[in-house]
Amino acid sequence: MADILAPMSGNIWKIIVKEGDSVQADDELVIMEAMKMEFPVTAPADGVVKSLRVKEGDAVEADAVLLVVE
Repeated sequence: MADILAPMSGNIWKIIVKEGDSVQADDELVIMEAMKMEFPVTAPADGVVKSLRVKEGDAVEADAVLLVVE
């Protein structure tokens, strides 16, 4: 199981996956917005999205858990 963390403080602009989705390494999971730029958050390995911990529009701090992939 892997916690997917926010790489920086910012806002959740778009959530691309939903709970139960299968993902492969390097698939985009979430797009964050910070400093008026978009930053994709990608899967570190193949797995299944077990839980989403954020919703679109949320403000998050660096290292906040965004979702869990198992």
